[in-house]
Amino acid sequence: MAETPAVVWFRRDLRTGDHPVLLAAAERTPRGLGLFVLDEELLRPSGPARSAFLYRCLRDLDEQLGGRLLVVRGDPVDVLPRVVRAVGAGSVHVSADFGPYGSARDDRVAEALDVEFVRTGSPYAVAPGRVVKSDGKPFKVFTPFSRAWADHGWRKPADTDASTLDWIDPADKDGGPRRVRIPDDPSVRAELPEAGERAALETWAEFRDERLGDYDHDRDRPGVDGSSRMSAYLRWGCVHPRTLLADLGPGTYRNELAWREFHADVLWHNPTAARKNYNPKFDAMRTDTDTDAEDNFDAWCRGETGYPIVDAGMRQLLAEGWMHNRVRMIVASFLVKDLHVPWWWGARHFMRHLVDGDLASNQLNWQWVAGSGTDAAPYFRVFNPTTQGEKFDPHGDYVRKYVPELRGCVGKKIHQPSGVPGYPDPIVDHAHERQVSLERYGQIK
Repeated sequence: MAETPAVVWFRRDLRTGDHPVLLAAAERTPRGLGLFVLDEELLRPSGPARSAFLYRCLRDLDEQLGGRLLVVRGDPVDVLPRVVRAVGAGSVHVSADFGPYGSARDDRVAEALDVEFVRTGSPYAVAPGRVVKSDGKPFKVFTPFSRAWADHGWRKPADTDASTLDWIDPADKDGGPRRVRIPDDPSVRAELPEAGERAALETWAEFRDERLGDYDHDRDRPGVDGSSRMSAYLRWGCVHPRTLLADLGPGTYRNELAWREFHADVLWHNPTAARKNYNPKFDAMRTDTDTDAEDNFDAWCRGETGYPIVDAGMRQLLAEGWMHNRVRMIVASFLVKDLHVPWWWGARHFMRHLVDGDLASNQLNWQWVAGSGTDAAPYFRVFNPTTQGEKFDPHGDYVRKYVPELRGCVGKKIHQPSGVPGYPDPIVDHAHERQVSLERYGQIK
């Protein structure tokens, strides 16, 4: 076994438990250097909420490593070779990144290094590209993918913790990049969940033991505490999905994890879907981008559309850096099918404010609603924001929580307020805009 240390470059795997990368490094050497690179290419698109949550996760990881996490700032292609030379490392170990930027970045880093660049595992139970059809082609529809994904299976959780490696002191070395402090949290309006691996495991245990049994029924009720709230922890790798799957059999929650893996697989095979329509036919779709559209978009962002369930969702996003999944679909449908705004305007706003902002899941869920993605909702499906509110928030508890102007409204009537002081009238007429959407979709059908 080599005495030269291994560099463990943490990215979307901010934990020490169930971490195959640590085992791969430990097979080569007992000594490891934990590294995180503050990469402006990734930090720049993040809003204050996601950045703050990241920094809190890094502090938790640093504590697990005994204060020995090396944090540096710069381009990983420049930084990694300098770190390797400074500590005399014999290898660099990472969880494989399958995102458009991350995979290309890793290829560049591997080429720049004079030591082996070892990719072990991924942020997914089944790495993108491994589940394919019988002809070797990727799946384009979720249901057959989910069956093949379940049949493929996944490894049991890896038996690791902070003691798997002896973490070396990251004190500045000659020629190495300067160590920086984990940044202070930016000013953030949102009330964020507790960050880090311990919080992730505690949150999961509480959901598993107390709410998982009702998840199939409660998951669509935003006024009920029925969600797992695990998405931010999964996004940053504070917990691996394999850890969750070890507690699950077939069911609705496992199916939701499969959706996450499906979107990652689709983006891996179609990286342009992060920015463009997956179905190019929708490039011809007419959208509104004039001054009126910008004003409507701003009202949507603020949660001032005059449609209570939409406004509650948009205000929850600003207040918590998170939004209930059913409401995400409702507000997305309203933006693209009632306001006729390009889906990427909304996707960009979500990525700016969501703590759990994940490129694959976010962009492809938006395209699902817009009709331009895989497994897309039929173009003629236009959510009625009023009836959606009445169905999924029948007592108005969710709306009352986030729209204080409507707290005096009782029961289902809250979804059709009229003349409430301080609350805006609807900015558009849903019935009319639905017909406009159907006409536009019909033109490209």
